[in-house]
Amino acid sequence: MLARIRRAAEAAGVQILDFEADPDHNRSVLTLAGDAEPLLSAVQRTMTVAVDTIDLTRHQGTHPRIGAVDVVPFVPLDDTPMEEAVALAHRLGAWAGTQLGLPVFFYEAAALHADRRNLADVRRGQFEGLAVRLGKHPPDVGPAAPHPLAGAVAIGARRPLIAFNVYLTTDDLAIARAVARAVRASSGGLPGVKALAMDTRRSRGQVQVSMNLVDYPTTPLPIVLERVRAESRARGTDVASTELVGLMPAQAVEDVMQHYIALQDFRWHRVLEAALREGDWDERG
Repeated sequence: MLARIRRAAEAAGVQILDFEADPDHNRSVLTLAGDAEPLLSAVQRTMTVAVDTIDLTRHQGTHPRIGAVDVVPFVPLDDTPMEEAVALAHRLGAWAGTQLGLPVFFYEAAALHADRRNLADVRRGQFEGLAVRLGKHPPDVGPAAPHPLAGAVAIGARRPLIAFNVYLTTDDLAIARAVARAVRASSGGLPGVKALAMDTRRSRGQVQVSMNLVDYPTTPLPIVLERVRAESRARGTDVASTELVGLMPAQAVEDVMQHYIALQDFRWHRVLEAALREGDWDERG
């Protein structure tokens, strides 16, 4: 199934930057890059395969989800304006509603309603609660009833974020929940940090604090890790290891260098392989 989904994304003008999955979350993350039109077509093909092959009535996993294609974010890079990402999100949503029969919720910059900007609010009730929810609050586009096997989809436009997970040296899910509550912004923690406890005991024998850093310039990755470490130690456990989901921006690596090595003037030309690829020897002397 996963191989079919990956193959569906392959096309001229589209790069597959990353593709990963894990059994505890029972979730796959596919990261694509490209110009608008080939990218849109690749996403449409990928969604079609996913809807045709995934049955959420038989799905179990620790990560919140509302659909077989749970979320599709468009992220503008370099000087691409956010408006272009929003337009793509709306085009994809209109197509998914009519061609795949999926209820579509637009979120973040693509949201049509203020109470749907936050992805966590869009996912509230998950797949199992969709029928009741859609009866009270219709989707932005598409049918007002969930697809029987594939649920619904959230489609949005947003800035880059860092999906960062921390495994604790404990199997106590209550501790992970307390740590997540202490670090996430919505409960008084760190600005721009979303956090949930995840039950990853089946494959790891440990629990996880799963986070999205949606404003990493304000709250850099090292600050988040140190706060998780402090909150964990206060509860008699510690950080066992960490995990990056998908890709992170270069700024996050620079933050780590500056925080842990105190190398305040770190630049990428200090990395040998990067300097060789760049080949601009005059600038470095």
